[in-house]
Amino acid sequence: MPSYPVSPLLASDAADGAGWPPDLPGGGLVAIRLADLACPVRRVLREGDRTALTSAGAGRIRSGDLVVFCKPVVVAPAVVRRDGHVQAGGHPADHARLGVLEQQLDEMTGQHDTIGQVAARVKLAGKVKGTARRCMTTALTLRAVLLMTLMPEADYTALMTALLGDLAGVPWHIPFAVPTATVLSTWRGAAGPAPVLRLQEMTLAAAGHEARDGYRAVPGLDLDLGAVDGTLTRTPDTKANRAAYGSAGTGDDSSPYPQLRDLLVSDAYTRATLAVLTGRLVARVLDDDELIGNWTPADVTCQRSATELARHRSSPSKSTK
Repeated sequence: MPSYPVSPLLASDAADGAGWPPDLPGGGLVAIRLADLACPVRRVLREGDRTALTSAGAGRIRSGDLVVFCKPVVVAPAVVRRDGHVQAGGHPADHARLGVLEQQLDEMTGQHDTIGQVAARVKLAGKVKGTARRCMTTALTLRAVLLMTLMPEADYTALMTALLGDLAGVPWHIPFAVPTATVLSTWRGAAGPAPVLRLQEMTLAAAGHEARDGYRAVPGLDLDLGAVDGTLTRTPDTKANRAAYGSAGTGDDSSPYPQLRDLLVSDAYTRATLAVLTGRLVARVLDDDELIGNWTPADVTCQRSATELARHRSSPSKSTK
């Protein structure tokens, strides 16, 4: 799929549309004089108190002043307690997002908060029932499942910590803790596979729509831009594999593993593989005619197309089997 420049959110976007004002200038950082910061609680703080510091004034910043540079985490309504505690209203799960990945998903589907809309139609089963607010929500569960594809080696605890990020440190008006692995597992089972499959269906439909519209990697050219690249795959070190595939890096075939050579022809826009040509490694580089001569007639068309793509980086649109 195409690559896009990362546009980091300056503050999280909640379901009600709250977020960093798009017309507010600046680089997304807030500068406050250290002397202007104050604790709003009208007593000595005790262990477990949850409050944010506030700005006691808006003094003009001058050269030499000590300044605290803060990165906004969330834009949420304030909840002020009787003793002065300043906390955030709402639920952290309403603000957790997948960044540029989710922005692209919304652009492809043409909907705002696609994951949230799919989650709203899910009927929970198993141990999770009812509509009471908890530390988890269906939308947060779906985002965690999608994040698993980007963090395949992370356990559930690390996954939820990464997903919630700095939101977990915000003093919410209702105490919040990062959901445990057991909680995520329970909610994942309660939601079932249907919502994730629905997201997959919507994404594939949007990608297919782009393809049907004749989108080109290079606008304005009536050409399909392709790419050719090779790769080596290690195989078990057996005599049969060495005889069939050969190896790379040594002239006497003494490398640790026999290796299979693959030549992949791909579409430059979708990264879809159009053809994969597989063959034996050789000790020297072959020219085009020798290389083509190693393939069966059914593969020669693919190989000639691959060679042409490698030379010119583009070729007229045609079907390659």
